[in-house]
Amino acid sequence: MIVRLARERDLPGFLGLAAQVEHWFGPMVDDPGFSDAVAEHIRDSKAFVAESGPDTVPDSEPPLLGGLLFGSDSPTFHVHWLVVSRQARGQGVGAALMADAMKRYVTGPGTVEVVTFGADHPGAVDSGARVFYERLGFTPAEATDPGPEGGSRQIYRLTVSRPRHLEQADPVRELTPPQGEGESSGMCSR
Repeated sequence: MIVRLARERDLPGFLGLAAQVEHWFGPMVDDPGFSDAVAEHIRDSKAFVAESGPDTVPDSEPPLLGGLLFGSDSPTFHVHWLVVSRQARGQGVGAALMADAMKRYVTGPGTVEVVTFGADHPGAVDSGARVFYERLGFTPAEATDPGPEGGSRQIYRLTVSRPRHLEQADPVRELTPPQGEGESSGMCSR
């Protein structure tokens, strides 16, 4: 698996990922605001993708394994959107995306925040999002506005006391959950 900054040509892949989680978040694929947000994150080098390794077929675009939109306004950093494709869940894709974004942008001290499903939302268990963030060290905080589909949402926070690269020797290893556990399928702060 390769994690890299997203490029303009990755927009259809982001829309493909969004299509897989619209049942939890409401319409995104046809929402120009979503496409605009992805494009803006790409332009600002704040969008990340995970894709299959170099053994893919030449001259073909491999489907994205996951995508992440990140906000790096210190001292409060934000995970704006993180989705792992159905076929790649439980394989460390979400953790690898988070590790790359945090290594690149989280300078600490500060906090990293994400809005995810409330405990009573059907996606809370099905997606594994809450467990995923808790395994990364995030703690549940206050409830926030419902999502566009009307489901409950909750803020999760991770406190960073010093620069991330000084906290851990190997952030990817530290952030990668055991195989098959806690990999989220859809997390969003829409």
